[in-house]
Amino acid sequence: MSIFQTIIIAIVEGLTEFLPVSSTGHMILAQGFLGVKSDEFVKAFTVIIQFGAILSVLVLYWKRFFQSMAFYWKLLVAFIPAAVFGLLFSEQIDDLLENVWVVAVMLIVGGVFMLFVDKWFTHDEKTEPELNYKRAFKIGLAQCIAMIPGVSRSMATIVGGMAQGLSRKTAAEFSFFLAVPTMAAASGYKLLKLIMDDDKRELLIANSTSLIVGNIVAFVVAMAAIKFFIGFLTKYGFKAFGYYRIVAGGLILVLLGAGYELTII
Repeated sequence: MSIFQTIIIAIVEGLTEFLPVSSTGHMILAQGFLGVKSDEFVKAFTVIIQFGAILSVLVLYWKRFFQSMAFYWKLLVAFIPAAVFGLLFSEQIDDLLENVWVVAVMLIVGGVFMLFVDKWFTHDEKTEPELNYKRAFKIGLAQCIAMIPGVSRSMATIVGGMAQGLSRKTAAEFSFFLAVPTMAAASGYKLLKLIMDDDKRELLIANSTSLIVGNIVAFVVAMAAIKFFIGFLTKYGFKAFGYYRIVAGGLILVLLGAGYELTII
């Protein structure tokens, strides 16, 4: 994978990881247009650069992230459902992750759903309830839906928060916070497996420059994407993202129908 391809894929990761548009679906499109073949390093690369995206949340919200123990307990409560479901159904999830058709269909289905979300859940910061443990757990349950590729972890958790009475902004920010333990656990587990394998560890070391560049790019782009998303979501809602998802999912279906070999990198 060239440095140009490295930068483009890292930009895609940084842009889409925290937006409700499915980073998996966009990785598929990036892979198709760049002609990147899925191999051991490419799979490792897309996992490791998530750490750059996670760091952007810690930098942007460090005053609010490093706070009371009650906040961390709520994050833990919200994280538990994904951890349990992930362990119980890891094989089924991996099978779904290999199916590009599932990603395309869920992009479209999720896009249609998002066209109506703003009408179904209308709340503001003045009337929203406290984010207690019960609501945090329900948001964690909603996050499990994102184990279906193409759903979007961000969309599932934000809508889950809004369904509990939270405003768009509060739900989005909690989604960012919840991404830290969720993504760190998933990425850390996969990275540990790579490091424990002698051949794969040598592959990572040989491509360390790409890994460093990818994390830096993902970090910078994710920071910009988060700032944009909070402002846009608060003012305009989800509808624009819904239309975008429908177009992205339709594009993947068109490419698949035209005979392009698309894989989840």
